[in-house]
Amino acid sequence: MTVLVRVETSLPCPPEEAWAILLDWEHQAAWMLDADRVDVVSAEREGVGVRLAVRTRLLGLPAFTEPMEVIGWEPPRRLVLRHGGLVAGEGTWTLAPEPGGTRFIWIETIRLRVPVVGEAAARLYAPVLRRLMRRAADAAGGRRTPASGDRIRSGTAVIARPRASVERKQGSPVGPG
Repeated sequence: MTVLVRVETSLPCPPEEAWAILLDWEHQAAWMLDADRVDVVSAEREGVGVRLAVRTRLLGLPAFTEPMEVIGWEPPRRLVLRHGGLVAGEGTWTLAPEPGGTRFIWIETIRLRVPVVGEAAARLYAPVLRRLMRRAADAAGGRRTPASGDRIRSGTAVIARPRASVERKQGSPVGPG
């Protein structure tokens, strides 16, 4: 079973600046609340083929390191990452200009690679993932989050609250377009 989680919010800066902030790999853990650490493990730091090692937290504790690879790169509009560890699937970030800043849309289409248990775990994890993504989007937009009083970027207030949705899809994972 594949789970699709979508979060969107407004960022108070132009797409080029948002792209630079979001893709500051080593500082992603400051706003991506389920990441304890992000390291670039490839010679490339930009473009298709960049490989990352993401130390992921479960229940606030570092749990496992997930390999990820950039498979789509269209600055400053779109980034697609493939999950390569316990979690399979893709994450897509889309940035679009809007009055006062940038619309940030984050979609994760994932499944867990553990047979039988993985399907149940994915269903149970979807609401947690949605909450983490919403809080991360808030933090990326410079809002305070319940987990952190720090701001990632100062500036004007975020224009709209993040909206999130979760869909469950049967069958093999299909990445977002």
